[in-house]
Amino acid sequence: MGLTEFLVQYIVAFIESMGYASVLILMILESMIMPVPSEAVMPFAGFLVESGQFTFAGVIFFSTLGSIIGSLISYYLGYYGGRPLVERFGKYLFLDHHHLDITEKYFHKKGDITIFISRFIPIVRHLISIPAGIGKMNIWKFCIYTIIGAGMWNAFLTYVGIKLKENWNEILKYSSVIDIVVLGLLAFICIYAAYKLHKARKNNKV
Repeated sequence: MGLTEFLVQYIVAFIESMGYASVLILMILESMIMPVPSEAVMPFAGFLVESGQFTFAGVIFFSTLGSIIGSLISYYLGYYGGRPLVERFGKYLFLDHHHLDITEKYFHKKGDITIFISRFIPIVRHLISIPAGIGKMNIWKFCIYTIIGAGMWNAFLTYVGIKLKENWNEILKYSSVIDIVVLGLLAFICIYAAYKLHKARKNNKV
């Protein structure tokens, strides 16, 4: 069994073991400032849809519910605490201040609709709820845009997972190449995490 196949089986087994609750919890984290990308969750939920253990409607419902809960937590973090609170405690959640600056500028430039657009943009979608809260965006608009955007993105990733599962045997023919790519990505993530940790410690000493 190759590395890719092992990781896929492990992640799918983890999601399956907790049922829809795993999708809900992981997407709550994904919509906050936790380093849990939806691309690493929803396609594997799609695997379980294809195998009949989950339903497509169930996955979209619980994933989108998780998205709105996580987004609301971040929204109110910005609403009541403002930027000072985020800057003080963000380091414990791997919050990159530079990314927050970019997200704030993006929000003010594009307006309310950016809440919808950001759901399709990496990094920005993890942070966009904070400047929305800081800017006191209308809560109903925030919820509507978040639900529509997150629902569409979650549905797309789930569909991708279904198609991947349908063609899994063909994909495994190239498992050796995929393993190399996965190892490269894992190495990059470890190096990047070590760099961020070193940088955070260095800044704390200053």
